[in-house]
Amino acid sequence: MALISVSDFAPSPMEQVERWIDEAKVAQVGEWDSMMVATADQAGVPSARMVLLRGVSKDGFRFYSNYTSRKAIELAVNPMAAIVIYWREQQRQIRATGSVVKLSSEQSVDYWSRRPRESQLSAWASHQSTPVVDRETLEAEVEKVRERFGDRDDIPLPEFWGGYLIIPNEVEFWVHRDDRLHDRLVYRKNSSFVWEIVRLQP
Repeated sequence: MALISVSDFAPSPMEQVERWIDEAKVAQVGEWDSMMVATADQAGVPSARMVLLRGVSKDGFRFYSNYTSRKAIELAVNPMAAIVIYWREQQRQIRATGSVVKLSSEQSVDYWSRRPRESQLSAWASHQSTPVVDRETLEAEVEKVRERFGDRDDIPLPEFWGGYLIIPNEVEFWVHRDDRLHDRLVYRKNSSFVWEIVRLQP
């Protein structure tokens, strides 16, 4: 595998993220949109989980969640997160850290309207991260929601559900090498708030 070069990378990290995502899609990487998001509570106790990456832009990484979930509660008191995107087929990884803000209601509605109906029903029924007696109880809640909305196509966005934007302050691109002398390039802002690329030791 050829070494990655600073001169080949985009001026901004999110532009480079988009390049790698496009290459992952062309290579038909399975679950290219899987992203690990790590948060921490007020005491600094971390937690991590896989979510779906639901968009990238010059501003950052987008994902959606229940606002009563553990990650949402942690983000409310400590609005910082770390992410990892790993593509085994390409032996590539993207890591980033940054601040987190909620997306606008308009952005959340736009995404919600494009979700499959069953996913919408599940979101309405789930009190995410809270205990449930058994699976049957959970499925019964879904049926109640199904009856509530009937055949209507325009299931509304719940007030407790929406999107987040992770605004990166650092983004690292990693490529595996069999000799373990892995390639690592990281974008960091200098004192003038301009992105610079630094090569890291493996």
